[in-house]
Amino acid sequence: MQDWQAFKQQWETACDSIAERSDLEKLKVELLGKKGAIAGLMGQMRDLEPQERAAFGKEVNGLKDYFTNKIETISQALENKQLQASLAEGSLDISMPYTRIPRGRLHPVSIVRRQLEEVFISMGYQVVEGPEVELDLYNFERAGIPADHPARDMQDTFFVDVQRLLRTHTTAIQTRVLEAQSNNLPIKVVCPGKDYRRDDDDATHSHQFSQMEGLVVGEGITMGDLKGTLELLAKRMFGESRTIRLRPSYFQFTEPSAEADVSCFACGGKGCSLCKGSGWIEILGSGMVHPNVLEMAGIDSSKYSGFAFGAGLERIAMLKYGIEDIRNLFANDLRFLAHFNRFE
Repeated sequence: MQDWQAFKQQWETACDSIAERSDLEKLKVELLGKKGAIAGLMGQMRDLEPQERAAFGKEVNGLKDYFTNKIETISQALENKQLQASLAEGSLDISMPYTRIPRGRLHPVSIVRRQLEEVFISMGYQVVEGPEVELDLYNFERAGIPADHPARDMQDTFFVDVQRLLRTHTTAIQTRVLEAQSNNLPIKVVCPGKDYRRDDDDATHSHQFSQMEGLVVGEGITMGDLKGTLELLAKRMFGESRTIRLRPSYFQFTEPSAEADVSCFACGGKGCSLCKGSGWIEILGSGMVHPNVLEMAGIDSSKYSGFAFGAGLERIAMLKYGIEDIRNLFANDLRFLAHFNRFE
């Protein structure tokens, strides 16, 4: 019979002498491998009497479990030792000068968009977005711009195919909202997003730009509600002393329509180069939602009315932060963008 104690002592001594992982792997093969010492003990069972095999097998299995656990413990200890050595070599010297990592900045258009969203969310509006590749149906037809309307030429559209195009205004989101919520009135949403038109890029125009449009539909909505909303918007965005005025205008989506001007925040309405001596700065277009637009969405225009407005985010950013060339907003110049960290 095997001297179990001597066998165990022999391999325990071998385990205790391990200092490197390569030595541990070698020991593991010699002791637990297919041709190792434990396997050799199991091979001796065929030479034993049947009544001796059960006790012998129990001893061998006990040794196998014991050394398997012991080798795993040694392996963990070696890993911890290696980790501690690595940490010691790469320890942080807090007395050394550090390299400043530049912090990201919000784009001025993103700042304006967030500020506008906060203003309207505080008034109970929902923020709704829509696809930039839009159907002609929602971009033009449902906005009161049929196929033969001259406004289509004015907007000079990027067409994808006969039915699809790059959205020319976020009014397309509003027409989708009108259709989707025609049986779930009232509606109170703002719709931010990018738009595209075939325009020549210069200091004040870009073929890609951003808008935020607002839409309110319900019973008893009037032009007075629109003016009150725009007055609050002007005060929140440009200062509490700001006032607005509405000038008659024309938009296909609204009737009556109006341009909204805010009193100049640079000169206080006295007249300067920013407001071109008028004391007023145009900020957005607005008006009462055209009855035909409501009817096309399945809303009874004899019972419900609404107002809508739309502002260019680049224009507001340029006015608010004194940016003279819209192309600076698309140049990705970090030196330019770094100036706007104070507005975050």
